This record gives sequence, structure tokens and C-alpha cells, in this order.
Amino acid sequence: MKTKAIIYILFFPLVLTFSSCSRNDPDVIAERDRNKILEYIEENDLDAIELEEGVWVAVTREGAGDHPTENSVVKLTYTGFLLDDTIFDEGYNAHISLQGAVRGFRIGVMAFRRGGEGTILIPSAAGYGEYAYGNIPRNSVLIFDVDIIDF
Repeated sequence: MKTKAIIYILFFPLVLTFSSCSRNDPDVIAERDRNKILEYIEENDLDAIELEEGVWVAVTREGAGDHPTENSVVKLTYTGFLLDDTIFDEGYNAHISLQGAVRGFRIGVMAFRRGGEGTILIPSAAGYGEYAYGNIPRNSVLIFDVDIIDF
């Protein structure tokens, strides 16, 4: 009985330490996010490409002309939601400065042309990361359906 108590006292804190470290490990979170994004792409039959920082874009309407730059102010209609379909933001004919947008949104929007439409899938590290924001939980994959009107 004494041996079991000693093992429990020594072993249990190590298990807690390693399990909490893996939950907060950026590589573990990135792999988890990637798997969730790939699953979403497959379940929704999206033809998506991967961009930098693990951001994925599925263009459903190509549009024409140039792409916006990171310094552009983009006029767009969008819906931002989580993997469970919880909508956290919407904008109709909204004007958004890409300089002030989360990194993943900026990367995704720059993949579209004027008049383009589609979906942007953002891993948590390119979104709000380990911070909760409004009704967005920490380490959340973000999804945006966007319609780029002008920039």
C-alpha cells in the first residue's frame, strides 16, 4: 500500500505536467488544427489550396484583375464562424483594412481577386491563438465565407 501511494504521489504530477504541456504545445495545436481543417475540407467537398502559415483557401468564384495587398482596404461581405457553425462575426459591404486584420484573414483575402468568392480556413496560430476573443474560444480554427467586392 505504501509503495502505491509513493508511485501515485510521484507519477501523477508528471502525468499532469506532460498532458498539460502537450495541450499547450504549439506543434501539437498546429497538427490538431491542420487535421480539423482537412476534415472540414473533405466533409464540405471543398477544392482548397494551402497558403502560408497553414491557411487554406477554397475559391468558388475566381473574380478578375489584381489581388489585394496587405496594405489594401477591402470592401467585402463575409461571415466568420467556428467549426461547429457558431457565427462570431458578419459584415455586409464592410470595409476592412487588411493591416488591422488577423494574420490568417489577411493571407486568405490576398488570395482572391476583385469579385472573387470563397472560403478561408485559418488555424488558430494565424487567428487569435491561445487567446479567447469575444465568443471565440482560445485555440480556435476560424472559417470565413467571403465575397470580395472591391479594394
